[in-house]
Amino acid sequence: MIISKSDITRIEAYLWEIPKSFSPKMRVPARILASETLLDNIMEDRSLVQLVNVASLPGIQGASLVMPDVHEGYGFPIGGVAATVYPEGAISPGGIGYDINCGVRLLTSQQKITDIRDRLESLSKELYAQIPSGMGKGGQIKLSLQEIDEVLHNGAEWAVQKGYGVNDDLAFMESNGRLHNADASMVSEMAKKRGADQLGTIGSGNHFVEVDYVEEVFDETIAKSYGLSKNQVVVLIHTGSRGLGHQVATDYIRQIMAAMPTYDIEVPDRELACVPFNSQEGQNYFKAMGAAANYAWCNREIISWEVRRAWKNIFGPTIEPLKLMYDVAHNIAKIEEHSIEGKRIKVIVHRKGATRAFGPGFGELPEKYRNVGQPVIIPGSMGTCSYVLAGTDKSMQLTFGSCCHGAGRRLSRTAAKKQVNAPVLKEQLKEKGIFVEAGSFKGIAEEAPIAYKDVNRVVETVSDSGIAKKVVKLRPVAVVKG
Repeated sequence: MIISKSDITRIEAYLWEIPKSFSPKMRVPARILASETLLDNIMEDRSLVQLVNVASLPGIQGASLVMPDVHEGYGFPIGGVAATVYPEGAISPGGIGYDINCGVRLLTSQQKITDIRDRLESLSKELYAQIPSGMGKGGQIKLSLQEIDEVLHNGAEWAVQKGYGVNDDLAFMESNGRLHNADASMVSEMAKKRGADQLGTIGSGNHFVEVDYVEEVFDETIAKSYGLSKNQVVVLIHTGSRGLGHQVATDYIRQIMAAMPTYDIEVPDRELACVPFNSQEGQNYFKAMGAAANYAWCNREIISWEVRRAWKNIFGPTIEPLKLMYDVAHNIAKIEEHSIEGKRIKVIVHRKGATRAFGPGFGELPEKYRNVGQPVIIPGSMGTCSYVLAGTDKSMQLTFGSCCHGAGRRLSRTAAKKQVNAPVLKEQLKEKGIFVEAGSFKGIAEEAPIAYKDVNRVVETVSDSGIAKKVVKLRPVAVVKG
């Protein structure tokens, strides 16, 4: 399949459409949220081919969508959103991805950057010492089979109960850090073994713990509601469900591929393997996905405990504790209600590399955020910047309440390694006042700023399109990577 610019119609300033007539397999149009410059970049890989393929899913509603940070993924593009009708529409593991509930959280401090600048190198080393990172790396917590089942059922609540978390944090997590559809019995023994020693670890790839400060405030009112102010020091944590989530995806992609003929489902790409949500296989996967999502929330809560410990080790036991501003998932499927063609419909929303961005009035939000909309945390790349945005009513109308999740890759990891001298980059970042600690130079090279799109352009696109409001811009000063 070849998609050219002439196949794409502009329907709004930042919204483009490939009509349903483009392919006989499409059930709905395919839509792209992007500036023209970013659209040209997106067309350099297979993202739009994958987007068109997603539009063929059984029961898909409205349109298949991609955000401006989109890049090619497994089956679904990363940065993709699709909603299928509940309960008989398709559920596809490729629409959630291998790192189930990969997500990001932001912790706030009472310190200004001027208060801690002379301690940044020590802080970066202490964070690296406290937070296990790297491919397959285990942590300090070793779980029995019973304990891992408890984590899979209870999510972040388990960390709080065991003294590895803060009870007040739960109100500031998407779904309060726990999906109640989770069923540990649907998770394989292999997956549980892989997760038994990985709680409290960030892993490798694009996962990180990063110390930033608020460089710029765009909306004083919303920033105040979120507890953010100029020059304030904050901490970003980005990771997911580690080997456990990867194994859940592997197990169920295999099972669902085998089950598809039973339901007479054919898809244009085998990586889009799916089954009806209300089928036995669909329900089993959804319960296992919920369990892996709970593991990820528990993981990020325990990493927060490790960050807080490092913070006190550097700044002393009387330092004000770090508070959780918010925690969002960006690889997950949720049952939600949305207005489609003027009707309220219950749908299964797949978000893969996309952040929920619900507008003001959403009941799940903490009371202090309810009038301003859901926090949307958009990490950039080390050496650039990150953003906090707020969801809007327009996102509910246009994107099933979804927004981008980051800058989006521009180069593959292999290409980045060929182009980047990691020791030189580490020194260059240090000269800019950014201290980087990593398990290997390979990890630094793969995640170099040139490997990513310009996060400023991505965020300007979602802001100008109206699906999220810019609240603050964050500047990194210390980064821990796997």
